[in-house]
Amino acid sequence: MKRNWQEPLVEQKVTYILELEGKFIIIENVPARVNVETGEQYFSPEVVEQLQQTVWEEKKPNRVVETPVFEFAS
Repeated sequence: MKRNWQEPLVEQKVTYILELEGKFIIIENVPARVNVETGEQYFSPEVVEQLQQTVWEEKKPNRVVETPVFEFAS
């Protein structure tokens, strides 16, 4: 018996976070297909192109978030 390895994906709006030149860029409400078992996110080529355009155009953001940074100590 063969198992169907197709991953269960659902359409969702996600938050995309990117670190670029020491700065974090957060883009909210990005359409993605999300694997409900693993949480892995898949973006269409059109969405990826729009994400890249948003990052490289350096438009004024809707808002700015202050983020604390901690060093992991073992």
